[in-house]
Amino acid sequence: MAGAREINGFQDNLARMADKLGGEGLIAELCKGFSLLMDRDKGVITFESLKTNSDFLGLKGFSDDELRSMVKEGDLDGDGGIDEMEFCVLMFRLSPELMERSEEWLEHALYQEFLHHGQN
Repeated sequence: MAGAREINGFQDNLARMADKLGGEGLIAELCKGFSLLMDRDKGVITFESLKTNSDFLGLKGFSDDELRSMVKEGDLDGDGGIDEMEFCVLMFRLSPELMERSEEWLEHALYQEFLHHGQN
């Protein structure tokens, strides 16, 4: 399926972005991506806003059902749209490599916090 390959390519780019930008930089970029895809009036990504901006994501040619499924998968609270936090969670879920790295980032952050408090 061509669409699956395109999504996988995007996932692979997320891991490269994480290498280049670090955890905080990646989250900032994901937030920018969310802003480009969201419905300006509703403040969330909707089926309509995803369809309108599907070329931006390389999703041209995806059916309406596939786009609706993407929104449904990311809509954790069931309100019909994907908010910024849900978008970031979805992007991490789509990339198993990023999920593994997020554990490393958390461990590193906790270790740094531990060292910081140990010096005070």
